[in-house]
Amino acid sequence: MLPTLVRNMRCRYLVFGKTSPLQQPHAAGWLRFRSEAATDLANNMRKSKISKAMKAYLEQSREYESCMNTARLEYKLGKRHLANMMGADVENFSQQDVDQAVQYLFPSGLYEPAARPTMKHPAEFIPKTKGAEFDETGRPFHPLFFTGRPNFFQLLYDIVENINILNILEDSVRVKSRTNESIIQQFDLTGSEWLTKELLEKKIVESISSIEYANFVDAMNRLAQHPLSKKVKNFILEYRKPLISKQDNDVISVPQHDTDGLQCVTIYECLRKTARGEVTIKYPGNGTVIINSQDLRNVGSTHLRDQIISPLLFTNMINKVDVCAQVSGGGSSSRAGAVRWGIAMALRSFVDKDMISRMRIAGLLSRDYRRRERKKPGQAGARRKYTWKKR
Repeated sequence: MLPTLVRNMRCRYLVFGKTSPLQQPHAAGWLRFRSEAATDLANNMRKSKISKAMKAYLEQSREYESCMNTARLEYKLGKRHLANMMGADVENFSQQDVDQAVQYLFPSGLYEPAARPTMKHPAEFIPKTKGAEFDETGRPFHPLFFTGRPNFFQLLYDIVENINILNILEDSVRVKSRTNESIIQQFDLTGSEWLTKELLEKKIVESISSIEYANFVDAMNRLAQHPLSKKVKNFILEYRKPLISKQDNDVISVPQHDTDGLQCVTIYECLRKTARGEVTIKYPGNGTVIINSQDLRNVGSTHLRDQIISPLLFTNMINKVDVCAQVSGGGSSSRAGAVRWGIAMALRSFVDKDMISRMRIAGLLSRDYRRRERKKPGQAGARRKYTWKKR
């Protein structure tokens, strides 16, 4: 069936012959007008049709913004009141000043920091929400949207892409007949650790399972162990968290001068189990070690003597300093452990920072808090069981 207008024009052509020149442009313009009107109507209907997913996201976004705006206003008002209470300038009252004021006004003896009163910016404790993942028609932006966790799987995809790129670079270097020593540029992970599961979830704004987090750690370890992993260190550091360095926090004693003009350092409260002592090191010296007014050769067994001088051997200071220690309480093993720790702590004043880091990694600067485990009833010892007999 032809449209009415076209059918009428055809009948007019049959009855009256061709249409007059004045009628032809009029008919063509009318057809063009109807065509444009139909196109505009279809476009308007397509634009006005919003998917249910987009409507739900817009409603959720409005609620989130309303909550954030209210929280920001409350934080700003509370900050002004807090500054007035402390007699400080409102405009220059920083977050550090807020924390100190809260700690002063609300003293707490709770051991758990999370249970103490705080006043933080809403952005620090209100969880972030993901942006729109689809357009108005419901079509997702991300190609991995239907996996349920597009950001997480995109991260795994990026890890594999970096590994493949490094493999290509490694092959190209080997083709040029270079030695293995010249291509090894592995990134050193010392001093940092992978983001925890909670921190990773905050970073990607998605919830993951423990198995998926283990897969992430395995993939990142594989990337970090690549011979050329140093080329992608920026990507690796995005998912590493620096460890707290105790080297900057520990106060190293400044050597004092005795009556003989020698540098000396004394470490008090050298602890191991129930043993207590103090250690004094003098520099320079000839390697003399005196424990409770006795020479080292008259103290305990060979194993205990080796334990006492282990920090001196590790730092190559065995014949460069003199050691004088006073220790009491505990047994022979605990007394030797207390002296060893005191010697290691005192030697920090006479060695460089690199050696201090090596001593820390070797465990010489770590205090030993272990205690003897009690005997259990029904057992021969703390862990040992009686011999099983049928009768």
